[in-house]
Amino acid sequence: QVQPVESGGGLVQAGGSLRLTCAASGSMFGGNVVGWYRQAPGYQREFVAAIYVNGLTKYEDSVKGRFTISRNKAGNVVSLEMKDLKPEDTALYYCKAVLPYGDVWGQGTQVTVSS
Repeated sequence: QVQPVESGGGLVQAGGSLRLTCAASGSMFGGNVVGWYRQAPGYQREFVAAIYVNGLTKYEDSVKGRFTISRNKAGNVVSLEMKDLKPEDTALYYCKAVLPYGDVWGQGTQVTVSS
């Protein structure tokens, strides 16, 4: 099964920024909701942000004002711009496409924020 591919993770100091990208075929992202999730060691995977077909966006409360989700014009890349990063943002970040036949997850990209 084709999966979206995340990239852009890395190690950054607190207060820094990173831009994550999730790439997939246009047919996977087009017309479907795409979201970012994260999972820290010992914790459950949690919702971070989502972008809907009409461009509407939704964010988890702790990232509002710091993270921005967007989709490129071609519709095959969804990005997550992360600013003012905090140590508690450290996690493996996953991209998920909500398709009519089920959700499709990427493999994840690691984000580590040092204090």
